[in-house]
Amino acid sequence: MRTTDRTLDLGLATPSLSLTARVGLALSNVASIWRAIRNRKEIEYLNELNDTQLSDIGLARQDLNAALTTSTFFGDPSGHLTNSARRCARLSAFSSFRG
Repeated sequence: MRTTDRTLDLGLATPSLSLTARVGLALSNVASIWRAIRNRKEIEYLNELNDTQLSDIGLARQDLNAALTTSTFFGDPSGHLTNSARRCARLSAFSSFRG
């Protein structure tokens, strides 16, 4: 005779996070929001530079505007600026290599 064991996973017994893990997660979220707000203020300081100064650091004014408009309020816009500066550096290296 054959028997088949059937189990039904209801997912009711999911382990909850400990208090220290929940506090750590909350502090991590607050720190990331604080970092995003701080970086947004720094981008506004960068917006006060003239176009020559911005091009010296590999950015253009439209990069600043795009970083501020594409990120959410709690999102960190600095990643967009980093990508823009890297793209500009690659393009200038490529153009100096060709020319």
